[in-house]
Amino acid sequence: MRKTLLAALLAVSPAAMAQTLSIGVGGAFTSMDPHYHTLTPNNALTKHVFERLVATDEDFRLKPGLATSWEAISDTVWEFRLRPGVTWHDGTAFTAEDVVFSFERVPQVRNSPGSFTIYTRPVQRIEVMDAHTIRLHTVTPNPLIPNLMSGITIINRSLSLQVETAEFNSGRAAIGTGPYRLVSYSPGSEAVMARNPAWWGGAQPWARVNYRVIANDASRIAALRAGDVDVIDAVSTRDVDALKTNPAITIASRPALRNIYLYLDHRRDDTPGVTGLNGERLPRSPLRDQRVREALSLSINRDAIVRQVMGGYATPSGQFLAAGMMGHDPETRPDPFDPARAQRLLAEAGFAAGFRVVLAGPNDRYVNDDRIIQAVAQMWSRIGVRTEIQALPSNVYFTRSAREEFSVGLSGWGTGTGEPDSPMVALIATPDRARGRGTSNRSMYSNPAFDAVLDRALSTLDPAAREATYREATRIAMRDYAIIPLHHQVNIWAARRGLRVVARNDEETYAMSVSPE
Repeated sequence: MRKTLLAALLAVSPAAMAQTLSIGVGGAFTSMDPHYHTLTPNNALTKHVFERLVATDEDFRLKPGLATSWEAISDTVWEFRLRPGVTWHDGTAFTAEDVVFSFERVPQVRNSPGSFTIYTRPVQRIEVMDAHTIRLHTVTPNPLIPNLMSGITIINRSLSLQVETAEFNSGRAAIGTGPYRLVSYSPGSEAVMARNPAWWGGAQPWARVNYRVIANDASRIAALRAGDVDVIDAVSTRDVDALKTNPAITIASRPALRNIYLYLDHRRDDTPGVTGLNGERLPRSPLRDQRVREALSLSINRDAIVRQVMGGYATPSGQFLAAGMMGHDPETRPDPFDPARAQRLLAEAGFAAGFRVVLAGPNDRYVNDDRIIQAVAQMWSRIGVRTEIQALPSNVYFTRSAREEFSVGLSGWGTGTGEPDSPMVALIATPDRARGRGTSNRSMYSNPAFDAVLDRALSTLDPAAREATYREATRIAMRDYAIIPLHHQVNIWAARRGLRVVARNDEETYAMSVSPE
């Protein structure tokens, strides 16, 4: 009898046995407001509740979302047909007016550390043709409008334009069209969501999703092994091999879009954390000298970081996107490790004895982020640039970084479109709030020549010509060391056996990517 009962239990599908899915993520999310911060953990979390006109698959290919189709009807007009029969979680119908409202709200979000205006600014106006048809008008030809629409979340028009971020965090404004409804939210800690049985895409297998931040790598793995969570992301590269030997755990991975890089202050002479060797104020910041920036790059042994810090789960980087991506420039390669030349460049710039610098970064956001900045600090110190580390929780780090409190910092950026327009517009373009440019330009870099080439790329309809222009812009920015690229990481997930995880190259972790085998 006991054997029969056991056999019956084993025959029950995992979907029937596991109605709750618990996910442990390494990146701390900071808000349920989908317009607050262009931060991957925020985007991944809010996509459970809210949706966008255009979605992307695990390889970042565009697919229908709240829009079923789109086409360019002229050089400056794109028409989107919206999905009929979609309802908000409160039962009201989704219409074109929700799209108009969402675009209006984005630039009004207060205290945004990274604005979504990089996705909305190219649209001059929205023309509502009917309840399920809109036309997006641009001033100049823009071939990336469908790609940009995968970056902007649609929210309910019943909200006020002045709706505060706190109202999304409390749940009052967190009314979406997505596959899950928000049950509760604790900033930087946990979100609990319940299945939306009325979702247009079909009910998800999980009745309840516990989406938890477990920032520490070892704690995240321990939680998976103990059964406290079912899936974890951002698996530490040093733990992958051991996890692969565990028959109760499966691994999923995919090369990432994300470029891990350093930003350096190009603008200020009296820049925070940069001093002479004795702590004295310098008349001019060494970071403003291209030779110094090049020296800092040449002193970084990227191959060693990939091998020793990343365990081989990364590739050295010398530009925005990895090889094989649209706009990657084959002529722009990662700088070689050449500390002797680095020291000569420092001497030419007048810093033969070196200087002091504070290198800041998160300690819970990117794979091995704290170890990366430790490695870079050691390498810089060997050429005479004495480096102090400030490794901070990501919510603290990004808030302070947005306030320009750091001169040199570690960060990461992928692409919101599959092309290098996203990092170019957000990270490198001369800051211009009205145009949505430079919204995350922590280097405070500005080069009119780069801006002109970027403008040309963004209005070039022919893909081959656009790619050639992207490459030209890449060469300008990398020659200036607008940023110092380090590597492109590999995204790694681990799950208990019996679950299938679809690994994504955009690094985002969804309950929608997890299913019972």
